Amino acid sequence: MRTLFQVLIFSAITAATAVGFTACNNDNDTDPEWFAVDDRGYTTFDCTILNSVLNTAPYQALDATERDNLLFMREEEKLARDVYLKLNETWNRQVFDNISQSEATHMCAVLNLLNRYNVPDPVGDNGVGVFTNQDLQNLYTTLLAQGSNSLLEALAVGAAIEEIDILDLQTALGETDNQDITYVFENLMAASRNHLRAFVQNYEQQGVTYVPQYLTQAEYDAIINDDMEKGPKGKPWQ
Repeated sequence: MRTLFQVLIFSAITAATAVGFTACNNDNDTDPEWFAVDDRGYTTFDCTILNSVLNTAPYQALDATERDNLLFMREEEKLARDVYLKLNETWNRQVFDNISQSEATHMCAVLNLLNRYNVPDPVGDNGVGVFTNQDLQNLYTTLLAQGSNSLLEALAVGAAIEEIDILDLQTALGETDNQDITYVFENLMAASRNHLRAFVQNYEQQGVTYVPQYLTQAEYDAIINDDMEKGPKGKPWQ
């Protein structure tokens, strides 16, 4: 995706604990709650419930672009999880610990879609920091090195990953008409907006104002000035 390539060129740069999480349904969604958010914005999915919701969606053929985007997003969510796991080992901060656990559930949300379409999983048995996609492998190395320099840079890496994820999901949403993919990607994007807000809050607690790295200032302001998003977006097949 072009956002990833921009990062590579310009960079100088399972489930989560349920205690303390609350969830509420979007007014357009009456399914059991699977989208949980706490007051700090940590956003976790219950993939078993989500899968049951996806099973009610109409089945639509998967084209090559949609297939590639699913494979990419599965590993991009893994990249977020893996970077946060390693940064937590270095800095021992709750924001990295909690969001890494959240990202594991985002990975399984994409895996639900891969399984639904019988697409082989690119993650397989790959461990932390190991990727099938070589661009993501390189990005992981770059971001981890940057985040190892200081806590402030580590928090900036977290925010950057969420910005990148938002942009890549926007691109992927523009390249699909499959309603189940749209549903999952819209909710992944809401989770990324929540996590961006969480990282920015932690960053600015260090006494420095965060400046968006990949989003435009207008896009960033619209996200950061909005409330945490709780509850799944309405199903497009309703």
